[in-house]
Amino acid sequence: MASISGESMKGEQYLTKPGDFARVHQCGRWVNGGALGMKSCANNLALTRYGFIVSKRVGGAVVRNRVKRRLREIMRNVALVPGADIIISARPQAALVEFASLQTMVLNLLAQVGLLVRND
Repeated sequence: MASISGESMKGEQYLTKPGDFARVHQCGRWVNGGALGMKSCANNLALTRYGFIVSKRVGGAVVRNRVKRRLREIMRNVALVPGADIIISARPQAALVEFASLQTMVLNLLAQVGLLVRND
């Protein structure tokens, strides 16, 4: 349920259920982008949801959480076309990349799958 001000509920933009991840893995389109990989699939909803996969190969808990925080911040500040589920998978190189480079990688991947809102 949305709040009175019209803002969406906190967290509804995240993929959290294993079934959602499995569905995107089955029907999704895979795109490679260096330190990141992305899979996307239509979800027939009025919003785009996203989730992250950051395995132990990326690093210890502190490093993995840093990568996830950076990815969440990048996704929070980007305008996305509604109606898709996205999984971003971080590779070990993602822990070594600066924030600006990680942001560029994410934007490039989103552009490749056509999920960025165009401003023209």
